[in-house]
Amino acid sequence: MKSTTRAGAIVAMGTVALTLASCGFGGGGGGTGDSDGMTLDLLVPSYSDQTQGLWEDVIDGFEDANPDIDVKLEVQSWDNLESVISTKVQSGEAPDIYNGGPFAGFASDDLLYAAEDVTSPETLSDFQDSFLANEQLDGTTYALPFIASARALFVNNALLEQAGVATPPTTWDELLDAATKISALGNGIAGYGMPLGSEEAQAEAAVWLWGGGGTFGDESAITIDDPANLPGAEQIKKMIDAGATQADPGSTDRSPLMDIFIQGKIGMQVGLPPTVGQIAENNPDLDYSIVPIPTNDGSPFTLGVADQLMAFQNDGDKQDAITKFFDYFYSADVYVPWVKAEGFLPVTKSGAEQLAGGGARAVPRGAPGRPVLSEHESEVVGGRLGLQGALRSDPVQVRAGCPHRDPDPGRRRLIACGVRTPAGRGHRSRPCRGSHRRCCSSWGWCCSLRG
Repeated sequence: MKSTTRAGAIVAMGTVALTLASCGFGGGGGGTGDSDGMTLDLLVPSYSDQTQGLWEDVIDGFEDANPDIDVKLEVQSWDNLESVISTKVQSGEAPDIYNGGPFAGFASDDLLYAAEDVTSPETLSDFQDSFLANEQLDGTTYALPFIASARALFVNNALLEQAGVATPPTTWDELLDAATKISALGNGIAGYGMPLGSEEAQAEAAVWLWGGGGTFGDESAITIDDPANLPGAEQIKKMIDAGATQADPGSTDRSPLMDIFIQGKIGMQVGLPPTVGQIAENNPDLDYSIVPIPTNDGSPFTLGVADQLMAFQNDGDKQDAITKFFDYFYSADVYVPWVKAEGFLPVTKSGAEQLAGGGARAVPRGAPGRPVLSEHESEVVGGRLGLQGALRSDPVQVRAGCPHRDPDPGRRRLIACGVRTPAGRGHRSRPCRGSHRRCCSSWGWCCSLRG
């Protein structure tokens, strides 16, 4: 994910060094305003191993409904995406539709359609207002919100216990102390996973800069050289100098580093919703917690993440076809399965309503004009992850086991997370530990229950 928001502000970072890669679409063109014989070029990033297949399913359905429009799909890694789009734009081969993060530069160069020119009024009005407001430049909306997510700290409970750390850290001083003790365990174990490599350095940087009261600027200017960012930058250096992180954080990408956490070799690392599914698939016995991200003074902090869809004008002859594609994709029956499969939060009202059928709030709360993820709560969507407890004061404890039985014998659910699980599976109780009871499913999804 390439665009990050902190409880009231969203910024687009394009300053990360990326490996240059280029793959042309073979020209921008050809077609008529009524979309006869039209081809749309679609460039997207890979969120998971299933991303390409999910898009292919969407495209198949769209082409069946619109036989005179073909969609040509290109999937790139996040490492390469920004270099690829930059090269395409410079060579006059911009995609017709682009799924990415930063859009203000393209809009300033008059390369993008205004959102109202490529979406129907019904589709445009279906977006959550707080998300849509952040896709504007000088009062004009140039991008469409795509998906949203929230980050939290994933903690290896067993490593904390081995290092003699009683509770997960809430402040930077506690984090440094805990991570240093975990690293001292040896055997290739790192206390804190700090991915500052090219994949997503801006998100990890935001954890520290914003956690110390800093900022990336606003929609008019990106500002890193700001005295408010100094505490976060100094804490990064403290962590590295103390040996509290893995070796060479500056060249470490998030995805491979999270794989090491999942293997049980890292004490703490900031993760996102799909991380829970990855743990369930690759190491379901991992004993871990999801807790709020520590800050300088321990105050609540939420790192929200959002990506966009945008449409390049190119020859200006594909407006109708692009509109049809956006209207099709954002229809709830198409959009919700995509979001559920990837484990993210929807940005449309209809998507939220469909996912909220089970009682979970599917979209983070926001103040008008700002996409504010609640500082204390973010919910599970599509049976993937509940960050409700992670963004409260109480950690979500995740262990192997089975779900608590609901009073309704026809179903079982994870009470605090609001995620229903299939009836008919056996279950057994685990002993209480601390002030919480834990109930868990065989998939690894859990909740924390007072009692």
